[in-house]
Amino acid sequence: MTNDSWGRVRDELLRTVGRNNYVTWIEPLRLSDLKNGIARIEVPTSFMGDWVARNFGDQIRTLFQKAGAEVERLEFHVPAIGAAPRAKAEDGTGAVNGRGARPAAGSAPAEARSEARAARAGARGDEGDLPGAPLDARFTFDSFVVGKPNELAHAAARRVAEGGPVTFNPLFLYGGVGLGKTHLMHAIAHEMQLRRPEARVLYLSAEKFMYQFIQALREKQIMDFKELFRSVDVLMVDDVQFIAGKDSTQEEFFHTFNALVDQNKQIVISADRAPGEIKDLEERIKSRLQCGLVVDLHPTDYELRLGILQTKADGYRQQYRGLVLADGVLEFLAHRITTNVRVLEGALTRLFAFASLVGREITLELAQDCLADILRASDRRVTVEEIQRKVAEHYNVRLSDLIGPKRVRTIARPRQIAMYLCKHMTTRSLPEIGRRFGGRDHTTIMHGIRKVEELRGQDQQLAEDLELLRRLLAA
Repeated sequence: MTNDSWGRVRDELLRTVGRNNYVTWIEPLRLSDLKNGIARIEVPTSFMGDWVARNFGDQIRTLFQKAGAEVERLEFHVPAIGAAPRAKAEDGTGAVNGRGARPAAGSAPAEARSEARAARAGARGDEGDLPGAPLDARFTFDSFVVGKPNELAHAAARRVAEGGPVTFNPLFLYGGVGLGKTHLMHAIAHEMQLRRPEARVLYLSAEKFMYQFIQALREKQIMDFKELFRSVDVLMVDDVQFIAGKDSTQEEFFHTFNALVDQNKQIVISADRAPGEIKDLEERIKSRLQCGLVVDLHPTDYELRLGILQTKADGYRQQYRGLVLADGVLEFLAHRITTNVRVLEGALTRLFAFASLVGREITLELAQDCLADILRASDRRVTVEEIQRKVAEHYNVRLSDLIGPKRVRTIARPRQIAMYLCKHMTTRSLPEIGRRFGGRDHTTIMHGIRKVEELRGQDQQLAEDLELLRRLLAA
């Protein structure tokens, strides 16, 4: 009787609320018990239970009564993780999955998931129920070259991809351009899809998250947006620094983050700098991002660059059969191109393509001619003016004050840091640097440099500022 009543309620809801609303809000519900005038209904998330209670609660109670079941109150609850299967399934068959356990809350058999995706696609005109970015088939763990600068990030990404209990949440990967953040995020998603095909893994950029949020606001579908992003098993957001300063988007991201953590769902985030260094990011979001594992992908060293080139070259030898790669070419490129991995791989791609087209052996001379512009760009030197602008921007002081006569601490310390960076990142002499800082004497420059060197070992914040500024200037 119970299952018959619930079946009639669902059929009537499908007819009255429409296919799209039914698939999104009603289909995931499971009636677990009906007695003493109380209908207990399982929901994948507490958010969904609250939303259904507000929007369909009265209608569901009325439909139960029409179906002959006296229901005075609805109770929505999220089943405990690992809970034993109910004695009877909703259809009365008592069916369980092949491993003898009930499907996890919010999941469904493959056919049901396919039907749900098809229904959503038909209603919204998209290709699936998760609006994520496509994954690059090249970015797997097998194709990721591990070296000292990225071994911790690789190990952490592997641990997350293996699934199992969430050990650190979120995993926050940060580093400069072309150091492998996006590669690792794609690799995690690929591995999870292999290990847990039923899991809802959503990978997208922060910009895409913001776009989806704005679109939901414009089309008055914010509740659909909330449920979509809060019902995933794994949320992966790339380049989170792009939501900084976007107040409404940050607000929604904050609540989405909390909802997923409360459900023990895994979150993976990437950015170009550590959470505490992202300007205009709300403090409460910085705090949440720092509560998991924060891992820095360091700039590549010579050994890692050479390993990447050797791996890439092995693939190209299969593609361009017959091409001869002379000794010393890869070592030359690894030594000269130090900016980032994308530039390094792009240089090798161009070199193999050019040699194939002209039918020549890949020699050191050919590499120098073919890659002349890349090699020149890699030799670019940071200027004093660039350092001054970047330091002034970082510390939110006016450039005129930085090079002017003011000696207040809020100006003097950034000025000394700029002097220190000029000494170590340019070829300018101390007198030349002094002239660029308002005509100061070289002894003043020397004092500022020594002061920063002295404070580096004592002031952790200053040391982190120096490292960040170095990376930004070298990028």
